[in-house]
Amino acid sequence: MSTTTGAAGATTDTTTTAAARTSVEGSTGRTEVQQLADFVAAARYEDLSAEAVEQLKVRVLDTLGVAIGALDAPPLIAIRELVGDLGGTPQATLIGGGRTAPDRAAFHTSALSRYLDFMDSYLAKGETNHPSDNLGAVLAAVESVDGTGQELLTALAVAYQVHTRLSDVAPVRAKGFDHTTQGAYAAAASAAKGMRLSAEQIAHAIAISGTANNALRVTRTGNLSHWKGLAYPQVAKEGTFAALLAGRGITGPEEVFEGNKGFKDSIAGEFTIDWSAEDLESVRRTIIKRHNAEIHSQTALDAAQDVRAQDGFNVDAISHVRLRTFDVAHSIIGGGEEGDKRTIRTKEEADHSLPWMLAAVLLDGELTPAQYHHERIVADDVQDLMAKVEIVPDPGFSDRFPQAMPADLEVTLADGTVFHAAQDSYEGFHTDPLSWEGARAKFDLLAAPFTTADLREEIAGIVHDLDQLRVADLTSALAKVSATRA
Repeated sequence: MSTTTGAAGATTDTTTTAAARTSVEGSTGRTEVQQLADFVAAARYEDLSAEAVEQLKVRVLDTLGVAIGALDAPPLIAIRELVGDLGGTPQATLIGGGRTAPDRAAFHTSALSRYLDFMDSYLAKGETNHPSDNLGAVLAAVESVDGTGQELLTALAVAYQVHTRLSDVAPVRAKGFDHTTQGAYAAAASAAKGMRLSAEQIAHAIAISGTANNALRVTRTGNLSHWKGLAYPQVAKEGTFAALLAGRGITGPEEVFEGNKGFKDSIAGEFTIDWSAEDLESVRRTIIKRHNAEIHSQTALDAAQDVRAQDGFNVDAISHVRLRTFDVAHSIIGGGEEGDKRTIRTKEEADHSLPWMLAAVLLDGELTPAQYHHERIVADDVQDLMAKVEIVPDPGFSDRFPQAMPADLEVTLADGTVFHAAQDSYEGFHTDPLSWEGARAKFDLLAAPFTTADLREEIAGIVHDLDQLRVADLTSALAKVSATRA
């Protein structure tokens, strides 16, 4: 028996591992990426339940609203100008008008949908990701082949399944890698599906993208940069480009998962997914944000709204704020292992600081894109109140995550009066899925500055009936969106 030490310092029995891999491959004659590709190639719209179709449409509408709402953000203006300068074969439509190559359109759309940090999420015990980040790749890929709405919904369901399941069994955050790492497989798989590639070509696209896009978690630690919102657009772009390459016959490592120095050996460690047993229902396990804030803050911000609404509450008299929450929230946004969350100067830092977000909601009663204007981020009242916030991880709460997101908030006034509220779920959580009406209300709120009421009605109607239409119907409507506020 021989052993080796992996990236995380764990000792692995390589003889046993190799035998297990040989057994798996020998039973199918297919490597693991080829088995994944078989699943992707076989996926059909008819395999989706009615509930999954409904929730996919809800997420398309939600993601488009979030994307439209970011059109005038300075980083997105710069990206749009860059895409215009670079040009590109006009095979895919840009939100706000214009056309370019599919990989560049995927980057632009994904950057728009990611920038506000108001999109959907998936919670695994050791990983959190945002499967709607894949819509940019899927939309560009399907449009490039003049595909149907059913093809878009099927490819998007593939993205959700691959992204969530890899996060379930192969989390990488604790090893220093970003959650976009699993997304590299999802983006390529869904883009390749959207381009109608064969199973063999899909396998090569996934292998190319997965091999080449292993991102560092430093993206989301310490002082945050624009890259926090652009790391996944990069993956969407590269996954789309990998599919384009595979469509021209370019090959990738056929043992990207199980091979020597592959994903398992170098990063994730051992895991198993039987792709032949997977369905297309993972979208139903994802959740949608109620507040414009990092996902693990949602219940805490609900609790802050509850406190603010109680009789006798006086925000100007607060002496101390104490939140008990689960360990992941504390680690990522509460000042735990991913760095100080009290030096807040930018939008990227603010929406990943639980102390800042609690202070903003206690003061303003809401957290929307308006709170992320620079003047509000650095205002004295929110900066001063943030300093009074204490975030405490609770082991019992941690045990209940991710089935629930427990938050227990106590706000003490100068006279000793204590206000209390607790939450563990919300509308949009997987136990209380967001309705079409709820998604439409959020879409209208975010898209209103860039659209007329008639255009919002047109876009929402197309998404609602997407399985009866072509993707070109949707992208034609998205091209009518104004790139500037009315």
